[in-house]
Amino acid sequence: MQETTYDIAIVGGGIVGLATAYQIQKEFPKLDLIILEKESKLASHQTGRNSGVIHSGLYYRPDSLRAKNCVKGREQLIEFAKENNITHDICGKIVLATNRDENERLEALKINGEKNGLEGLKMLTPQEFKKIEPNTEGVAALWVPQAGIINYKAVCNKLADLIKQMNPKSKIAFNCELLDVDDGLLFSTNGVCKTKHTIFCGGLFSDRLAKKDKVKLEMQIVGFRGDYYYLSDKAKSKVKNLIYPVPNPEFPFLGIHFTRMIGGGIECGPNAVFTFKREGYKKMDFSWKDTFEALSFLGTWRLFINHWKFGFNEYRRAFSKALFLKELKKMIPTLEMEDINEGRSGVRAMALGCDGEVIDDFKIVKNKNNLHVLNTPSPAATACLAIGEKIMGKARVHFNLNNLR
Repeated sequence: MQETTYDIAIVGGGIVGLATAYQIQKEFPKLDLIILEKESKLASHQTGRNSGVIHSGLYYRPDSLRAKNCVKGREQLIEFAKENNITHDICGKIVLATNRDENERLEALKINGEKNGLEGLKMLTPQEFKKIEPNTEGVAALWVPQAGIINYKAVCNKLADLIKQMNPKSKIAFNCELLDVDDGLLFSTNGVCKTKHTIFCGGLFSDRLAKKDKVKLEMQIVGFRGDYYYLSDKAKSKVKNLIYPVPNPEFPFLGIHFTRMIGGGIECGPNAVFTFKREGYKKMDFSWKDTFEALSFLGTWRLFINHWKFGFNEYRRAFSKALFLKELKKMIPTLEMEDINEGRSGVRAMALGCDGEVIDDFKIVKNKNNLHVLNTPSPAATACLAIGEKIMGKARVHFNLNNLR
């Protein structure tokens, strides 16, 4: 790494780090930025392993940062995709209730979405939702016209290109894992980087990066793996676009759903199981360090105790294709064992408090000359440009960016 002093370093080449760099560079084109990415390519982890859905803002608590940034960020993302010829499709989705209890929660979900500014939400009868998804079975559905699909890796690559176009002095350093932080010096596997300010967007490792910068934390990141299946060529015609279950408010996951991918295939998933390795994408992946850290944190055990039955059922389904299929058949009963094949997996960074409760909103903190993005739960990819804009606003104040340019 060259002996250059950068105005701002951003640690993490996922979609939040890149969107933050893009928003700063667009507003302050003369600032020299560097993005430190520990992998050999962008969007290698959470960004590149999600379902590719453009979320609407349906689920999130009104007035929360998640709700506000999702609605605003979705509009920004779609405009960005149009301007830069990134393939996307605002195809809409149905949220399907399969029993009376789910139907009651579905009506509450519609009210919640309307509070978040969504228009055109509509409760559908079986006759109506079968016109959209003919192979589904249920008692009612909610039509959400704002939902869509996109390739988030393509978004990341375009963001990176635009950053370098706006300022050729700005750069992305690959294979550059951060080892330590000390008063404007970033020690990495690729040498030492000098910077006036650093913004940490470390995703699955946001808490560890904060500790390197001597931030006192009352939370920890715990990884949950999500496994996907994909529909066979014969069966993929059974899903037209997006089919979601009604989420159980007791659990911090949306449930297994069907997603048409931007390339035309259909994915089913994900489940949610505790992983023994933060970047463990295989079912038997294991890291002593990650496991010890997670299981020595009181919040992890409190989460397990509070949701042991849910966790047990998720683990059973993770190792049983038959149980996974049984869950899918609740929405599309005609699916058979040969219709689904094992696919990829991803790991979600779940921020837990010491009480075992999930920190379900965005969390950004200042420490000395730096900013730490500690928690960016879903819909972080959808909301990336809005989140980047918010982080840029904090950087403008805390770093006094107007004096740097």
